[in-house]
Amino acid sequence: MGYYSIRVVVCVHMSMLFHLLACLSSQSCHSEESSALLHFKTEVFASTTFHEDGDYYAYFCLHYPKMRTWDNGTDCCSWMGVTCHSVSGHVIGLDLTCSGLAGNIHPNSTLFYLTHLQTLTLAQNDIYGSELPSLFGRFVSLTHLNLAHCGLGGEIPSQISHLSKLQSLDLSSNVDLMWEETTWKRFLQNTTSLREIVLDDTDMSSIPSSLSLIANMSSSLITTLSFHDTGIRGHLSQILCLSNLQKLNLGGDNPDLQIHVPKLNCTPALSMLDLSGYHFQGPIPSSFSNLTYLTSLIWQDGSLKGSIPSSLLNLQHLTHLDLLSNELKGSIPSSLLNLQHLTHLDLSGNKLSGQIPNVFDRLTNLQSLRLSYNHFQRKLPSSLFALTQLSSLDCSNNKIEGPLPDKVAFLNLTTLDLRGNLLNGTIPQWVLSLKSLGYLDLSNNRFRGHISAITSFSLEYLDLCNNELQGNIPESIFHLVNLTHLCLSSPHNWSGTVHFSLFSELQNLEYLSLSGCSSLLLKHETSVDYTFSSLAALQLLSNNIIGWSKFSGRFPSLTYLELFNNELEGKVPKWVHDIDSLTYLNLSHNSLTSMGQFSWYQLEFLDLSFNLMADDISSFFCNATSLEVINLSYNKFTGTFPQCLANKSSLSVLDLQMNKLYGALPDTFKHGQFATLNINGNQFTGLLPKSLSNSIDLVDLNLGNNQFEDTFPHWLQNLSRLEILVLRANKFYGPIANLKSKMIFPSLMIFDISNNNFSGSLPKAYIKNFQAMKILDEEKSSLNYYVQSGQFSYENAGIIPEYDDSITPIIKGKRTPFVKIPEVFAIIDLSENKFEGEIPDVIGELQVLKGLNLSHNSLVGHIPQSLGNLTNLESLDLSSNMLIGDIPNELTNMNFLEVLNLSQNQLVGPIPRGKQFNTFSNDSYEGNMGLCGWPLSVECNNNVPSQQYPPFEADEDKFGFGWKPVAIGYACGMVLGIGLGYCVFSIGKPQWLVIIFGGKRIKRRSRGNRRARTT
Repeated sequence: MGYYSIRVVVCVHMSMLFHLLACLSSQSCHSEESSALLHFKTEVFASTTFHEDGDYYAYFCLHYPKMRTWDNGTDCCSWMGVTCHSVSGHVIGLDLTCSGLAGNIHPNSTLFYLTHLQTLTLAQNDIYGSELPSLFGRFVSLTHLNLAHCGLGGEIPSQISHLSKLQSLDLSSNVDLMWEETTWKRFLQNTTSLREIVLDDTDMSSIPSSLSLIANMSSSLITTLSFHDTGIRGHLSQILCLSNLQKLNLGGDNPDLQIHVPKLNCTPALSMLDLSGYHFQGPIPSSFSNLTYLTSLIWQDGSLKGSIPSSLLNLQHLTHLDLLSNELKGSIPSSLLNLQHLTHLDLSGNKLSGQIPNVFDRLTNLQSLRLSYNHFQRKLPSSLFALTQLSSLDCSNNKIEGPLPDKVAFLNLTTLDLRGNLLNGTIPQWVLSLKSLGYLDLSNNRFRGHISAITSFSLEYLDLCNNELQGNIPESIFHLVNLTHLCLSSPHNWSGTVHFSLFSELQNLEYLSLSGCSSLLLKHETSVDYTFSSLAALQLLSNNIIGWSKFSGRFPSLTYLELFNNELEGKVPKWVHDIDSLTYLNLSHNSLTSMGQFSWYQLEFLDLSFNLMADDISSFFCNATSLEVINLSYNKFTGTFPQCLANKSSLSVLDLQMNKLYGALPDTFKHGQFATLNINGNQFTGLLPKSLSNSIDLVDLNLGNNQFEDTFPHWLQNLSRLEILVLRANKFYGPIANLKSKMIFPSLMIFDISNNNFSGSLPKAYIKNFQAMKILDEEKSSLNYYVQSGQFSYENAGIIPEYDDSITPIIKGKRTPFVKIPEVFAIIDLSENKFEGEIPDVIGELQVLKGLNLSHNSLVGHIPQSLGNLTNLESLDLSSNMLIGDIPNELTNMNFLEVLNLSQNQLVGPIPRGKQFNTFSNDSYEGNMGLCGWPLSVECNNNVPSQQYPPFEADEDKFGFGWKPVAIGYACGMVLGIGLGYCVFSIGKPQWLVIIFGGKRIKRRSRGNRRARTT
């Protein structure tokens, strides 16, 4: 046969072979497997309607409708998520990621009929509460198993070790899933082909040597290990020498993990190491420089201390370095320029300082740089603006100053965040004209001047708030059709008239904040009703608003409305009442006179404070079903306490202070109700309702300046979270019983019961148990505040709604209002009562105290030396008592003491010198005739009496001493008077005579002071 004949025969046979393979490859799936899949669908696909209504999985899972393609009578090999073998037709792959599965996978499920499966993925489904069935061991051909984020629980069955061909296992984010040691050992011994193990957020804490078992496993093919937040045990060095290991994640809550890497006998092949969340509490180990093939090092939130070691920056292959949220200090080493392959650098949330080094000219591949929330100063380096590949730059919340350069080399910048610095000058034109820029935040700086035309039409986020900008708002803003977030609030006036209706042209706008407009016109000249289709949050702050009552715009999506400090007058208009989507409404600091008939709808947060509203609120909120925060303070509201509010268990914050409310409080407060209850400055009367003790979450209770008449509410002592208790200026009376309990206001930081009629000794047992006042929490600072927040979700709009607790204590001799209360602000005010006895030493244990006021009582004895331990004290008032003896030198230890008042007592001896005591004037000591030394004019010498004096009668109302006994004994006193006159004339004015007959003048001053303080 010739060459061409042979060739034809071969071609014919090859054609027949290809045709046969084509027929086989199009073979239908097996009927029993099709039936098994359809039956499995009925088992776990019963919650379709629920998910379509907006469940988590329906929102995030893009392939949700997979099972909808599964119909009886069709080839299962064509169904979405199903893969069949090209020859046998058996189902070998099943991918139902994010498919709306719900319920349990039972042991008799038809899923286990698919015995030819090689890959199985059920990740991101709602099968919470299910245990992992042992029948998964039937899938002996399985190479890939992914059951991540399914809510599985219980012990992992030992049959999982039957999956000997497994190459990839992902059981992550099943927090109730537990490994036992024997199961883990058997699994690692049998799976000789394993390459990838991902077990994040499962429980491996019961395995004593998890990592060493991996190091000793028979397979050396492992490339990926991920054990984030598993409680895994062992030493990092035990697995670093696995020859193929490239990716390793050991972060999270793994307290028994040892990270330090000693000198290795191998060269690790590791390219990615993630230790995020692992709290190392030390410097970055210098031995990490041994990981020479590392391309990605991620160690977020690790409590790393010390500086960034230069040796770490010698890892020549690093492309991704992320040390976010640690405690690193010092400057960025200049050896950063060695990382010439670096594409992502994140050092934000540390304590780095100094100037950012000018080394970026060699980092030409850098795409993302985050240095926010540090202490960097001075100007941004010029080399930073020469990076042509940079797409994201975040240097926000530092102390960077100076102007921005006039020119940059950025070609692909999409994010620029420089907020919270000291940048000044005008905003350069390049900032507003970058074609790819989508996110721009320059807020909270010192930029000044006008805003030039904006041509970055890709902008979605624009925040220029809180600068010194002025002039007109550029019309080009209304052409940024992609904007979703716009903040133009400024303390300086925007000139010209701003037509609010123009913002309706931005149909994608979700958040708008605008302040400082000298003329903000809401009502348009035409009768057109403008619709703000997507607007969810609107803040109009400190504007001169024109036409607010006649505005007719529509806000179909608005949930957050804040019209703070706009000089608004009259009744709240209809357009506000018609926004039935509102959950947050703030109309505070205006001149509004009435809320009108508001339906409240879905409202959760209401702030009408600092207005002129005079509505009767007795039944104001009875149709409100969702309100959690109500602030009506500083108005003229009348009526009784709304009974329906006492019955709402959802109410968390109620502030009614400084109104004209009256009557008794209802005794129907619900369990768990209230974190804040402030009714200060009204006319409430009667007894305190004991049902207040049901409010176990109560943090702030302010009942001051009312007419309550009751004994001390000791039944509140078990409110373990109570931090503020104010009962001042009422008619409380009687002694405060020294209860024997270890749980007496353990969290209390502000205790003000002043200006009442409490009597007996100071409440030593209470003071002894004020645990929160004893130890200064280092995590709290004066920048942290007691804040009660509503449960809202405005973070995406840049808003976190909050309610700020407020009090008005006497601090440093003056009544001081606090809108926000610092967390470390601790005071005790027991003044203007009828307390007697000595000052207890235990007060000296309250080292967090900032203010202590025990004035205008009948306290006796010495000033305790232990008060010198109050080294954080700023104000001490012990005036108008009957204290005796010396002023303890220990009080000079109070380095922060600014106000001291020891007047109107019977103190003697020299006034201590040094430190803060060198700053106090005569007023601090007046009325103590036995004191001497600076600043008094009386010098200390041997003639100054040192003996103790009996208590003088300072107040005839309290002690029954007046001048009638003197008049009765006038005749006898004449002889004595002549004798005394002779003494005075001969030897000068005796101190003891001045003290005795000076009582009348002291008494009058004491009364005058009391009247002034009460007012």
